[in-house]
Amino acid sequence: MPKNGIAVAPARDVFDTLRSVKERAAAVVLDPWYNRGVGGTRADYDDWLGRVVEASFGAADHVFVWGFPDIVCRVLGRLPEGTELVAWLTWYYKNCPSVIRGWRPAQYSCLHLAEKGAAVYPEHFMTPEQAEKYRAGGMRYVPGPPSVIEAPLNIGFVGRGEQTGHPAQKPVKAIEPLVKMSSMEGDLIVDPMCGAGTTGVACAGLKRRAVLSDESKEYVKITKERLKSARGGPK
Repeated sequence: MPKNGIAVAPARDVFDTLRSVKERAAAVVLDPWYNRGVGGTRADYDDWLGRVVEASFGAADHVFVWGFPDIVCRVLGRLPEGTELVAWLTWYYKNCPSVIRGWRPAQYSCLHLAEKGAAVYPEHFMTPEQAEKYRAGGMRYVPGPPSVIEAPLNIGFVGRGEQTGHPAQKPVKAIEPLVKMSSMEGDLIVDPMCGAGTTGVACAGLKRRAVLSDESKEYVKITKERLKSARGGPK
């Protein structure tokens, strides 16, 4: 495990990556293909995703699962004993181009799952003024962040500095809240389906360590190139 910075492992299966994590991580971020559109479909998707979530809890206290709401919801009936749904998060974006006749899609879901009793850190979202008041004992409770994360898609002229060509790349601003809520500086985050490496960029900026990998050699290469300038760099 990296003592500091970001480690990018060779391309490998998600289960192999999770088994390789010997240090207990704060969180695992799962962004599988969604069993619709890009990436294709598989008949055993629900069973497969349930096994991935179970293996993730073998490595971390928190697990985040991205997906379409009507598909990812089915994993909630397959949670390992002793774990629970902490929050149903929604990433909302206004700038989605669509040729669909009818409702234009403008959201993805992210399930925040955790071991029961796992620590969360809403104080990481406080303003400096709120933090000072909290330290002085002037607050009865810590105001948490909303469960809707609003950040535009990296498309066209929006987020051009982040764009890598990955077909399902998320903006860093959609990943940062997951890292902040589930970990402290120096903690380890694991992303075994890292795609374009956005989790690594978020961790570098927030002073967390990370282990990244993906089944795709192409995406691992993209991740390594993207993280060259990130804090710690790829190991």
